[in-house]
Amino acid sequence: MKKSILLACVWALMGLGIAAAQSSPVGVWKTIDDETGEPKSWVEIYEQNGKFYGKIVKLLQKPPDTVCDKCPGDKKGKPLIGMVILWDLQPYDDYWSYGQIMDPNNGKTYKCSIWLEDPNTLKVRGYIGISALGRTQTWHRVK
Repeated sequence: MKKSILLACVWALMGLGIAAAQSSPVGVWKTIDDETGEPKSWVEIYEQNGKFYGKIVKLLQKPPDTVCDKCPGDKKGKPLIGMVILWDLQPYDDYWSYGQIMDPNNGKTYKCSIWLEDPNTLKVRGYIGISALGRTQTWHRVK
């Protein structure tokens, strides 16, 4: 009997871990090019000190731009792979906000909010000023 209860507890805790992972943006996401509709890159979202960040881990377009010529400051001319393009997102009820995202195509930085539409679909909204003045991209979890 004790063994059955212990086994049930272990299974329940494993289920909670899976559910928590599915309700988090942490993981690798496939981005889509707004103009072509083609997959563009993989971005890994990770948590560090209670905030969320995203870095490019793979370029999918051929031929890939390998450095960021239009990026500002210390990112200019640096390799895109490994570059942090999403930073300082803070968790709230069912979304993450008050961060920033940089578009490596033009070097512009925008305020950013993200939320999960479902465990495998991430909505990424970049905007200037207020959220109504922006656009939303859909990213897909890489399995």
